[in-house]
Amino acid sequence: MLVLAVAACSTPKPPPAVTPAPKPAPAAPAPKPAWKPAKVVPDAVTVPGGRLHTVKRGETGIAIAQAYGVPWSKVVAANKLKPPYALEVGQKLLLPSTKAAAAATANMTVEQRAAAFSVNIDDLITGSAPAEKPVTTSKAPSAASAEAPTASIALVWPVEGRLLSSFGAKPGGRYNDGINLKVTKGGAVRAAADGTVAYAGDAIPGFGNLLLIKHPGGWVTAYAHNEALLVTLGTKVRAGEPIARAGASGAVDTPQLHFEVRRGRTAVDPLRYLPPRG
Repeated sequence: MLVLAVAACSTPKPPPAVTPAPKPAPAAPAPKPAWKPAKVVPDAVTVPGGRLHTVKRGETGIAIAQAYGVPWSKVVAANKLKPPYALEVGQKLLLPSTKAAAAATANMTVEQRAAAFSVNIDDLITGSAPAEKPVTTSKAPSAASAEAPTASIALVWPVEGRLLSSFGAKPGGRYNDGINLKVTKGGAVRAAADGTVAYAGDAIPGFGNLLLIKHPGGWVTAYAHNEALLVTLGTKVRAGEPIARAGASGAVDTPQLHFEVRRGRTAVDPLRYLPPRG
């Protein structure tokens, strides 16, 4: 009976404590696909002095020029296009005849032909906007789009890495239109100022995945060699907002960001507009 009494008075052991499973870390946002211009079908009508192409919705100036084998700069000159170089649905673009276009490159070397038809950042700034609005009446560019760029812009650093290459002339006749900054692969690349994405893609092979952001006052910033792009054409961004994942795409073998600042169409030294580092 004593044994039974002791057993009856014993306190039951509490159940073992259960440690809650840790919450999974929030998944990083999936990279957004780069915007692609509408495919251009070369269906121009032959006219005295060349060919007339009717602009369709979603076509860009660069895509039209490439479809007809004509440098975008020649299209701009032939049609007297002015800033902001926006094309409208239904607009007629004058292009050289097939014979004239072929003759213009007949005596070029392979290297010269590649240079003539290569796309650069200036081309993307002026010719990568898709045609969307139908033509109504001819109108001059608005004062906001045609005015001279403002004298300065306040920027934040797009990444925290150290400087790998400064702005300006380099050995061997090369020239850096921006600066190159060391990055950690997959790290955040951030918008240097408020603005709107003007280009997101890989049209310039050496730059890999490239973003261009237009800012108020006629300024443009460029972000190259990204692993992935997190924004697309037309996205409005705020200063410091993640816009890409850093990487080594294009003609580089180590993770880095090539960062450019342009006042209008002129590349300027980004270090003049970025805050000093401690």
